[in-house]
This record gives sequence, structure tokens and C-alpha cells, in this order.
Amino acid sequence: MLSDSEAAELLSFLSPGTRPDVKGQATGYILGLSAHSDGCRFFRSKPDLLTALFALTSDPSIAIVKDCYHIIINLTADETLHQVLLADVNILPVLLKNLQDPEYPFSDQICTILSNLSRHKKTCKTVFKVLQEGVGLAQLVEIFCTEGYNKKAKLHYLGPVLSNLTQLPEARNYLLDKDRCVIQRLLPFTQFQASVVRRGGVIGTLRNCCFEHDHHEWLLSEAVDILPFLLLPLAGPEELTDEENEGLPVDLQYLPEDKKREDDPDIRKMLLETLILLTATKAGRTTLRDKSVYPIIREFHRWEKDAHVGAACEKLVQVLIGDEPEQGMENLMQVEIPEDVKEKLKEADIREQQELEKEQERMRQEEKEEEEKRQKREAEGADKEQDSGLIR
Repeated sequence: MLSDSEAAELLSFLSPGTRPDVKGQATGYILGLSAHSDGCRFFRSKPDLLTALFALTSDPSIAIVKDCYHIIINLTADETLHQVLLADVNILPVLLKNLQDPEYPFSDQICTILSNLSRHKKTCKTVFKVLQEGVGLAQLVEIFCTEGYNKKAKLHYLGPVLSNLTQLPEARNYLLDKDRCVIQRLLPFTQFQASVVRRGGVIGTLRNCCFEHDHHEWLLSEAVDILPFLLLPLAGPEELTDEENEGLPVDLQYLPEDKKREDDPDIRKMLLETLILLTATKAGRTTLRDKSVYPIIREFHRWEKDAHVGAACEKLVQVLIGDEPEQGMENLMQVEIPEDVKEKLKEADIREQQELEKEQERMRQEEKEEEEKRQKREAEGADKEQDSGLIR
């Protein structure tokens, strides 16, 4: 790694007045350093270098700016550098200001940096605080939801940013403010086919918001009507009875034969977890039963091949078809669990996770063996055709 004198020399190459070719070589070298853990460790004690690099995101050279943004993306992937970037370099105000510019060509890189910085709760609080002091969460949602807001950037990574921010109760409460109508704007993106990142970010945001059990009744009411947006990605082309169809929300009735389910297993699991959260309250359980959620989930369970998603599905089914909790325990989020029971549940979860991993491995092995058999049959068929003179 660089000595102090070498680091000082490198810093001198990053000044705005340095020749572009020299600056380009310097940023290219630092980009290589930032891709490795040793390089990231080196930068922890070099806030002056980081400050100079960040200043070059305003350089006239597009290539240099691009290098600098990629360096910052690499560095923000390392949690130990978050504090120096936020406190010493103070990158957030400039990033958020540039993000608002509909002509800014590096907004996608900014979204990735914000996503990295907001992953962990401590720095997420800082991101939310600075955001609310300037741009504001409502404006961030506005940018995210406005099609073609920036012709030079897709802004898909604002989805994970919103998901990360909603790990904070204050961010969830802001999105769930009934007077702002913010959460409703996110709902259509649960089926946004152009980007799994945007889709997953929105569903993660909705799941986090459902931890606020006081809002369940409102979320399931006509004012928001969250249920069809959570169920539709899980619904398939299977034919349901007329009675089952009539009980469903209108958008889920008599779906076409070519209806496809969500491709991504992680997103399917998040959708199920969101529904499970909604069943924590009596009002939520009643609504899900009244809206005939069970037939959709039943068919989904028959179709699902991923063991982890299947396990989440089974938990939801148990709640939907199970008896109501005894009086005083209707809100499952408010039930106090004794410490010894918590420990037993934790151990049971670990065992379940281990079993699921074994099952997943078994299924992978079976698929591999099946593929090998198929390839062998095809090879044997080709050999027979050669022997019979069909292939020359």
C-alpha cells in the first residue's frame, strides 16, 4: 500500500488545475485500489484524498467524473468508510442536489451510493436527516415515480433507497401519513417488469411499512387498497371456482391463462412476508379471509419450488386457516413473549433454516442429475442417428 509521501503525491495529482491526462491516470489508479478491501482500509485514514476525489465529480472531464463516482460506489460498499464520507467529506448535500437535476447524467450512480449508505441503521439515520433538511422524502418519491424524470438515468436504485430508509419508524410514518398520499404512488411498481431492482425496492418498502400495525386497517381499506398489489404478483393462471373468484378483489378475478407469477424468489418471499405482517392484527386477518386470499395462496404453494419461499407460504396459510387467538392476544405484534419461549423459538428458527437449506440442496442435486440424464439421452440419440447414417 502507498506510503504517506506517495499518498501526498497522489493527492497533488487530484487538484482541479492538474492536466486532464494526469488526473485521469490518478483516478484510474485509485479506482483499482477501491475495488479491494486493502484499498478501502487505506482510505479510512485519508479524508483529504476522499475530499479531493469527491470534488472531481464536478470536473469538466466526463471520464474523470465517471471514475470518481465508481470509486465512491466501491468505497460506500464498505460500511467502515460510511462515517468518514458522511461526516468528513460531507457528500450527501451535493449528491441530493445533483439528484434533483433532471439533466444530471450521473444520477444512477448517486442512487447506488445512497443505497449503499442507507443499508445500515446508523448511517441510514444520517441519510434520512439530511434528506429531510433539504430535498425531503416526498420529493424523493416524486422523482422515483415520475416516468422519464431524468432522460439520462433510470433511477431504479431509488427503490432500494426507499426500502432502506423505511427501516426507520420516522420514515415509515412519513410515507404512511394519510394526508400526503405518498404510499399509494408506490403500489403500481409491484409489477414493474422493466427492473427487478425497482420492483424489489418498492415491495421491500411496503413490507417495512406494514410493521406499523396501527395503519393496517387503512392500508387494506379502499383509501389505499394494498391487497391486490401484493397478491397479483403471486397469482397464476390456475382456474378457480366461481365462488372463489367472486370473493377475490376484482383485479384478481378470472385471470387469463397466460398469467405469470413473479420471477424472483426473493421478491416472492417479501410479498408473502408483507401479507404475514398484515395478518398480525385482527382487522388484517379478517380482511384477508373475507377477500378470499387463501385460494390464491393455495395455488401458489402448489406451484412454488423454492424451499424458503414455500416455508413462508406455509406460515401464511397457517394463519389464514387457523383459529383466532384468544381474547387479549388479537394483535400478534403486541403479544409479550417470555424470554425462555423466545429462546426456544429462535432455536426452532435455526433448525428450520438448516432443514430448508438441506431441502434446497437436495432439489438442486435432483435438478443437476435430471439435466445430466437429459444430456446423456440426447448424446445417445445423436450416436444412434450417426450409426444409422442420418448424420454424416
